[in-house]
Amino acid sequence: MKVAANAIDSLTPYFVHLVVLYVSLVFIYLLYKYRSSGAPNLPPGRKGLPYIGETLDYVLASRWGTPEKFITDRTTKYSPDVFRTSLLGEDMAIFCGAAGNKFLFSGQNKYVTSWWPDSIKKALMDPDSVENSSKEESTKLRAYLPPFLKPESLQHYIPVMDTMAKEHLNQHWFPFNEVQVFPLSKKYTFALACRLFMSVTDPDEIDNFAKPFALATAGLISVPIDLPGTTFNRAVKAGRQIRQQLFALITKKKNEILEKRKTVASDLVDSMLMDGMTEVEIGNKIVGFFIASHDTTSTAITFLVSYLSDHPDVYNRVLQEQMEVIRGKEGRETLRWEDIQRMKYTWCVACEVMRLAPPANGSFREAITDFTYAGFTIPKGWKAFWTVHTTNKNPKYFPDPERFDPSRFEGDGPAPYTFVPFGGGPRMCPGKEYARLEILTFIHNLVTSYNWVKMNPNEKISYIPSPIPEEGLPIKIEAILN
Repeated sequence: MKVAANAIDSLTPYFVHLVVLYVSLVFIYLLYKYRSSGAPNLPPGRKGLPYIGETLDYVLASRWGTPEKFITDRTTKYSPDVFRTSLLGEDMAIFCGAAGNKFLFSGQNKYVTSWWPDSIKKALMDPDSVENSSKEESTKLRAYLPPFLKPESLQHYIPVMDTMAKEHLNQHWFPFNEVQVFPLSKKYTFALACRLFMSVTDPDEIDNFAKPFALATAGLISVPIDLPGTTFNRAVKAGRQIRQQLFALITKKKNEILEKRKTVASDLVDSMLMDGMTEVEIGNKIVGFFIASHDTTSTAITFLVSYLSDHPDVYNRVLQEQMEVIRGKEGRETLRWEDIQRMKYTWCVACEVMRLAPPANGSFREAITDFTYAGFTIPKGWKAFWTVHTTNKNPKYFPDPERFDPSRFEGDGPAPYTFVPFGGGPRMCPGKEYARLEILTFIHNLVTSYNWVKMNPNEKISYIPSPIPEEGLPIKIEAILN
């Protein structure tokens, strides 16, 4: 018996090895069968924590002023073309570089459709209408662009923009030696949007819209946990207040159209009412227009003021161009379309500012079918995200990317799909030209009226989700005596 036991003991290691070898071969076979059975080859990446995913990583990188680090860390580790993550509770593919931008822009309604995170839908949109398809919403939205946001129509608003810019500067800048640029630029862009979109000019009524709107936009990109005290909870409450105020205003304007039998629209709300849109649909659209025309444009103006202060040579060229515009006018004549077209260098400066301090991070999409990109499968239902942070500071597209150099945008400018502050394809921001006119009109009036210097050249910048100077960009100003 002892001999038999010894024999068994001597064979045990070999038996164990055989078992391990057998299990390994079975695993390899099953893995081969799994892969050859058509299982999707998903983009590389990680999902992070349950439900939260990597949202906190993204938010923290933004709060520290380096949102591009979230992208570059993962493109370096996983893939320069596309990688997988989980943001805002959703499986998400981040498309990278000019090629990724081009694919998503050109694949609209073929591979992807527009998608809004729950935080945006619940905070700003009517809860009974959020199930409407993004494709249908996009089509409806663009049906109302010709009367208001096309260049041929926008040129008629330039005198209003010019007059309001002068009034704003005289009232909120001229009486003071020191001002905070960021809150004042938001005040100006919001008041202008109220005037052009809804014919609202009363300062108290504008403030009543502005306060809840600020709370709502603060929670746009946040984890949608609706508990008291959270950013999202405050955003939802503010969004409810905004919708109530808009509904009352839209109803009032609807009654005026019926009573006065108006046939000519005086603003965007009138136009949509005359074309048969419901109050809820109009409310959703107006909120979208405010997001696009207010937050992003005020951010661009703020950082344009900041960079002009940092670069006197650039400031002098901008001032020279704007003074030439003035010399071509008679007396107190307001700006015209032709004047804006002469501000070519100023717009190059604005574009370089938006490259280094992008007012908007990007946009979301949803896969409407399984498709393959860069050798990886994106399953139907997955969310996709394109972001300016894959190109704006990428040395492949912009050599010495941290250097402020407006000449990058002279001549033919950057290569296609490398600079996309307004998106591209069928979903390009419809307010692109509106933003250009608003920025140039304001800067024209500012640089020809004031000198300024930053009070804190090292002010910290956070992205929430757009770049925000934490002290509001305080400057000392001095009126130019003409």
